[in-house]
Amino acid sequence: MTDMITADLVDLELDLSAETKEAAARFLAERMVALGRVTDLDGFLADVAAREAQMPTGLDGGIGIPHCRSAHVSEPTLAFGRSARGIDFGAPDGPADLIFLIAAPAGADDAHLTILSSLARQLMDAEFTQALRDAGDAESAASLIRGDGPAGGRETPRGAARTTADPQPKTSEPPGEDDTPAPEDDAPPAEVDAPLAEVDAPPAEPFRIVAVTSCPTGIAHTYMAAESLESAAREAGVELTVETQGSAGFTRLDPAVIAVADGVILAHDVPVRDKSRFAGKPTVDVAVKAGINRPAELIAEVREKAARGETTADAPSAPVDKAGDGEDGYGTKLRKWLMSGVSYMVPFVAAGGLLIALGFAIGGWKIDKAPSVAEHFIWTDHTSWAALLFQIGGLAFAFLVPVLAGYIAYGMADRPGLVPGFVGGSVAVTINAGFLGGLAAGLIAGAVVMGIQRVRIPAVLRGIMPVVVIPLISSAVVGFLMFLVVGKPIASLQSALTDWLEGLTGANAVILGVIIGLMMCFDLGGPLNKVAYAFAVGGLTHPTDGSLKVMAAAMAAGMVPPLAMALATTVRGKLFTKTERENGKAAWFLGASFITEGAIPFAAADPLRVIPASMAGGAVTGALSMAFGCTLRAPHGGAFVVPLIGRPLLYVVAIAAGVCVSTAVVVLFKGARKATPPTADDATAAARTDTDRVPAGAAL
Repeated sequence: MTDMITADLVDLELDLSAETKEAAARFLAERMVALGRVTDLDGFLADVAAREAQMPTGLDGGIGIPHCRSAHVSEPTLAFGRSARGIDFGAPDGPADLIFLIAAPAGADDAHLTILSSLARQLMDAEFTQALRDAGDAESAASLIRGDGPAGGRETPRGAARTTADPQPKTSEPPGEDDTPAPEDDAPPAEVDAPLAEVDAPPAEPFRIVAVTSCPTGIAHTYMAAESLESAAREAGVELTVETQGSAGFTRLDPAVIAVADGVILAHDVPVRDKSRFAGKPTVDVAVKAGINRPAELIAEVREKAARGETTADAPSAPVDKAGDGEDGYGTKLRKWLMSGVSYMVPFVAAGGLLIALGFAIGGWKIDKAPSVAEHFIWTDHTSWAALLFQIGGLAFAFLVPVLAGYIAYGMADRPGLVPGFVGGSVAVTINAGFLGGLAAGLIAGAVVMGIQRVRIPAVLRGIMPVVVIPLISSAVVGFLMFLVVGKPIASLQSALTDWLEGLTGANAVILGVIIGLMMCFDLGGPLNKVAYAFAVGGLTHPTDGSLKVMAAAMAAGMVPPLAMALATTVRGKLFTKTERENGKAAWFLGASFITEGAIPFAAADPLRVIPASMAGGAVTGALSMAFGCTLRAPHGGAFVVPLIGRPLLYVVAIAAGVCVSTAVVVLFKGARKATPPTADDATAAARTDTDRVPAGAAL
């Protein structure tokens, strides 16, 4: 921290120059400008004000920490001011007399951000803040903050994702005068009155907590909340492991640590990444300031929830900001990167595709020839409204490939990958490389950005890296490669694939339908399902009769598993638990809406019977849909878009056949079990006898 703060960046009489937080920030920022650390005073102060608007930066104990990441900062810098009167930064306990202005470049490297996070942790130390209040001159204050003054022996705070509430070390003291001396070698062993069980009894297991802290900028509050929770955990004798999701990146909590944790604390002002990791555990979810101001209460609250057995519901994992952990193999990383792009693409597909389908339904199949509604729109003409829906849907659908490419790159390289990813996706659309071009553009963009990020950059350029250098270079490289190197071969491959789909007839079409049906039903909304769905949707970017058949087969097969489970729970309810029978009622609607995930509760409880049954029905439906020549222009909608399907009656027959096959197979498999596990209701009924009736609602 030696180069981040000097005596020139310290003012111990700030109250003489500033009475408001805005004036204080300006006065300290002017010192940064004078030293060349800030290039644009007003621009930097605007970024500080924007961060302050998100959440006040005043903390209990008389501390104000205005801070931001800004493109107008050339290198990480701290400025410190002390105000005898105090300046209001919005803290609950009143004005702040210690004010730290923290300036980080928009592209600050991990080392500098780690130093800033260390300062944030130090501010939770009462001895450190008191030493700053007692400092007699600017040089002494700067020395204290750097760690080379009287407080320099203080240990640097720990980083993220470490078990920080370690047990107190055991001490060994020499025996006193009253202690019994060790026996001679020949002396018989002394008798021990205490039972052996008491002597060897293991210590009680500590209560284990995992925590995540994060704030909008990831510089100060993130690490202060972590330090505060760690300190409170030590005092409470609790074992605490913290994951700080800050600007310096973060190390994910070890899954083994999460698995043995007794409770979870989430102190955050931005979404927690991979929050589903903590499903099924007692959880306290609060703002990051609560982690700073009342950590002991949070620890007590999560312990109370654990004692009551109160847990969060299990939930499917949401898309993550950056896919692919460092410990994953390349194949796993590639799958996560591709799924990141697909997951962000699907809403555009659903919205755009359904609007296009509605346009066709209202205005007929020639609505795509209608003039632009911006130039010709008749309020009382249904054709104009149909054209409006069609053209809005067309614009939304046009984002399909760029969004796919952009978020594949995002999954690989985080936000710097977005610009070249979108540019590469747009090039893929321009040269008719289609869905395959979007996949390639996203992977190329992510790789280019990751390569640029590995280059060591002079400190003076770091502030402009994320907003100028990386977007400029990566977009140029990706555009060059897509236009002149890989784009044309991919476009030729896409054209060949389209021609192949167009020419599918007879047995070849049926085989493709079987494959699509198996993939749609194998993991019920998982990666393989998404691959099949993405393949089908990709054909809609340049619709042909063949691609429309593939889309119809994919949706039909995806509807089968939940509908089959719903039917099975209706016709043979005794083979299912009460919970599964209740889920079966909801599965009717989910299946009709083409939400394959409606079958997941059944597959989770009995995968060896439910998944093969679902795949059998899906294969039958996919094959029949292709054999019947059914087509579909809408990428989603289920039964609600049947009127938009080519040969709708045969389409319903294909779905019904698959549902019947899946239902028969799952009933056969479950009925073949030697004994069906009793449900909670069955156990209750069995416990009741004619001579010992238990009133309804009474404890057994």
